[in-house]
Amino acid sequence: MIFFIIICFFYAVLMLMLLYGWKKTQEFPSENSPAEIGFSIVIPFRNEAENLPDLLSSLTEINYSKTKFEILLVNDESQDNSVEIIEEFQQNHSEFSVKLLENKRVSNSPKKDAISTAINSAKFEYILTTDADCQVPENWLKTYNDFILKTGNKLIAGPVTLIPFSSKNKQKSKFRNFEALDVLSLQASTAGTFGIGKAFMCNGANLCYEKNAFFKVSGFSGNDKIASGDDVFLLQKFQKENYKISFLKSREAIVSTQPQNNLGNLVSQRIRWASKTPAYKTLFAKFTGITVLLMNLSLVIAAILVFFQVLSYQSILIIFLIKFNLDFILIYSSAKFFKRETVLRSYFWSSIFYPFFSTYVAVKSLFSGFYWKGRQFKR
Repeated sequence: MIFFIIICFFYAVLMLMLLYGWKKTQEFPSENSPAEIGFSIVIPFRNEAENLPDLLSSLTEINYSKTKFEILLVNDESQDNSVEIIEEFQQNHSEFSVKLLENKRVSNSPKKDAISTAINSAKFEYILTTDADCQVPENWLKTYNDFILKTGNKLIAGPVTLIPFSSKNKQKSKFRNFEALDVLSLQASTAGTFGIGKAFMCNGANLCYEKNAFFKVSGFSGNDKIASGDDVFLLQKFQKENYKISFLKSREAIVSTQPQNNLGNLVSQRIRWASKTPAYKTLFAKFTGITVLLMNLSLVIAAILVFFQVLSYQSILIIFLIKFNLDFILIYSSAKFFKRETVLRSYFWSSIFYPFFSTYVAVKSLFSGFYWKGRQFKR
């Protein structure tokens, strides 16, 4: 029982730190600065014919000087008609600078190779990455331009949310709400770590960094054996060089991404994300990973012990309620910012399911590879 209390204490300290960091990260107000920063928008894709039309449509709505940005789409051995969709887009939107590139594979990470391929062809001073299953906001570049001019940041992590859905299938709706709550938690945690000066997470679906700084830190070199982590490992390199970094807390910069189609795909995605956790270098990152894992694992073990009447449920219930309330405060703060308060209706059952989900993903990521985009990746 003492073990559970100790883990709960450290978890509570961690959550309070993240909540403080989230509150400390102020929302960035929109400004009307002239379009001075040039952006090379980098989008790797593989078999994204279903999602590319929505992404490309959102790119055409960008409110920014067309002479100050380019779109670099990198094909990673697509087997569907993704390339044809982009070629048609190029023909119909000649007013935009759109380049279609073929990925040059040099490492174990196709996505890192694709981003490097694009950066080597980029003509503007800032790189802005997103994914092919995303949709970008109208004032995306304008907000980044304002923020860079005001702060001089070399790397900026932007906010990401799931695309809202409407469905009459209640079971599917609950699954989507669970995923949305998980994303809201990750976003609050990401901003929270930036707020307390301990950043170690960011999302490549909305990430901006200076091109010259990317080359100065040797890009993804040293991390290219790990398939994922095109975002967090670059963040670590920028931190090592003491480059100025920040989280852009602005609704005008929120990138929306497609949810996973089913639980299996969600698990596979989370295993891919978790696979890079052992490579985190900072003490705080390791403390966070271990604390969250032990908290969720202890609740799973406690539930089993209560079932077999080895432990009384009253004491474990108190620990669960502490976690339940701390998590809710953090997620509610994030949901309010993203205007997704409706998903909180699924918070109760999600909080019961999450320890089992999180523990399975964490353990699975430590001992096995993952399947993604039609490829099998080994540890």
